[in-house]
Order: sequence, then structure tokens, then C-alpha cells
Amino acid sequence: TVHEGCIYQLKLFCGKDYPDNPPSVRFQTRINMTCVNQETGVVEPSLFPMLANWQREYTMEDILTQLKKEMMSPQNRKLAQPPE
Repeated sequence: TVHEGCIYQLKLFCGKDYPDNPPSVRFQTRINMTCVNQETGVVEPSLFPMLANWQREYTMEDILTQLKKEMMSPQNRKLAQPPE
């Protein structure tokens, strides 16, 4: 895929209401994905079902696993990526 061999940095910020409310997730590294705001790197909750339908039982690992699956999805795996 276009993500092969790439290293991405993310920031997950848990507010005082975590785990009742989802953390904010932001890519520090530029990435082209349908659920990521191209200007800010923020994973848009409205476009990323796990954040939109957050459940208290979800973990940081669950978020990362779902992001990886999203990267492999047909709509994202062939998107041209910004230069590093």
C-alpha cells in the first residue's frame, strides 16, 4: 500500500472526561486519509465511526487498530500521500 514503510506520529489527548468521552486524535505526520483533516491532521470524529460512536470500554489500542484498518481500506490505501 502507499503506507508501506512509513512511520506516522500521532497525538492522543484524553480530557478529564475520558474514558466516558473519546480522546482527540491528531496526526503529527502529514497523511492523506478520508477521516483526517488535511489542514490540521485531526481525525474527524464524524468521519471515524469509533470516535463518533465512542464506548467507555474502548482503549487507545482499539483506536490505533481501527486507524490501521482504515489505512488499509479501499478508499484510503491508494490515496497519494504528501511528501515527508
